[in-house]
Amino acid sequence: MSSDEQRLHELGYAQELARSMSAFSNFAVSFTIISVLSGCLTLYGFGMNTGGPAMITWGWPLVGLMTLFVGMAMAEVCSSYPTAGGLYYWAAKLAPSHGPAWSWFTGWFNFLGQVAVTAGVDFGAASFLNALLDLQFGFTATPVHTILLFGIVLMVHGLLNTLGVKLASLLSNVSVWWHVFGVLVIVGALVVVPSKHQSASFVFTHFTNNTGWHSGLYVGLLGLLLAQYTFTGYDASAHMTEETHDAAKAGPRGIVMSILVSLVAGWVLLVGITFAIQNYDGALASKTGVPPAQIFIDALGATGGKLLLLVAIGAQFFCGMSSVTANSRMIYAFSRDGALPGSQLWHRINKRTKTPTNAVWLAAGGAFLLGLPYLWNATAYAAVTSIAVIGLYIAYVLPVILRLLQGDRFQRGPWHLGRWSKPVGIIAVGWTLVISVLFMLPTTSPVTAETFNYTPLAVLLVLGFAGTWWLVSARKWFTGPKVQGTAEELAAIEHELEF
Repeated sequence: MSSDEQRLHELGYAQELARSMSAFSNFAVSFTIISVLSGCLTLYGFGMNTGGPAMITWGWPLVGLMTLFVGMAMAEVCSSYPTAGGLYYWAAKLAPSHGPAWSWFTGWFNFLGQVAVTAGVDFGAASFLNALLDLQFGFTATPVHTILLFGIVLMVHGLLNTLGVKLASLLSNVSVWWHVFGVLVIVGALVVVPSKHQSASFVFTHFTNNTGWHSGLYVGLLGLLLAQYTFTGYDASAHMTEETHDAAKAGPRGIVMSILVSLVAGWVLLVGITFAIQNYDGALASKTGVPPAQIFIDALGATGGKLLLLVAIGAQFFCGMSSVTANSRMIYAFSRDGALPGSQLWHRINKRTKTPTNAVWLAAGGAFLLGLPYLWNATAYAAVTSIAVIGLYIAYVLPVILRLLQGDRFQRGPWHLGRWSKPVGIIAVGWTLVISVLFMLPTTSPVTAETFNYTPLAVLLVLGFAGTWWLVSARKWFTGPKVQGTAEELAAIEHELEF
């Protein structure tokens, strides 16, 4: 038995999933879900309206630094408990009392955030694909067409994920280089080809407010959503630890390195695009509904613009693929402990591929439902991204709070922060409180039925559902992460999956 399998047995679980991922592959999944070519580009138009170039340029390093604190605090806990359950498992083990309740609510917020991230990423991919099809074939960018493409993209990601973790791992590895070279290609083309560029003062200081709100500070803070939405999903490294070699070190490193590399690559990308804007108002008014597409075309011409769009769509496709992978592992683990309706169905493992096929389709189906409101609410996409941020970051920070309460009683894994653990954790908690309030606020004025930010409703709905179920039923039977059995019983489970 390997040290990874031995540690998993100590944590109470059998090695049901195929452990075939390298440390690089583990990093690649989180880096791909952060995906600077997805988050930065799909919310670039939102950033142009809420703060403009100044907030796009300076919001990114600020948010990236704060996210690094959150990631490091999470990574330390991940090293101690390398399981697919991730956050909700950590909460159960770290809570001084009422562990099942902490685990239950952490898991439900993680579930909400992961489904919202999958929806946001694949909706962004569908929007960019629709823009390309509109430019090339006249397939107009209407809500109905975008939702149709959204469903197709999710279906493809579901099918690819049912083929096994080796394919998902391979695509994640390819995705890292696609993102790195994609950023270099896009920025290189935007630097070399256009005959004119914006001034440095425009890129670093120009402030734009097209929201209807009169407070520049408020609008600038709203503009941080562009960066904060992009910096989500890196808990994937934790959810993939049961499939990763040397998980107690590889998982934490995957979390931290994915944030660091994205911080650098994303800033280069955003500054490069902002310098290349030829017509600010024209890009915002683009008939495709995707301002970066218009920026590419204005700077490079129709053919060059379409080629850069293809690079972005490829990255977004990889990002959605990894998002479904990570989401399905969280669903699998949460169902393994009986916490989702129909847990027996979602926990089922495909014996041939050793992947949770049913959980894959729940992840894809849930994301599709979350994206549907776009058919009648044009601001739905911004709300989905806010839901992703709030749902995930609440789930991220609850185990960090419990880790702080543990103090010196916390049993460190091989990757830890030493004496910096407490200050890093406090900063992580403080930042999460700020963004959790900020991204529930309305983004445009006046607030109408069409411009209403339905993020608070979605968060309250999940909180209400999970809370009611807990009070009425789950508190009587949900005991937190279940131990699957004795060493002999765990071996028997593993043996059964081999046939």
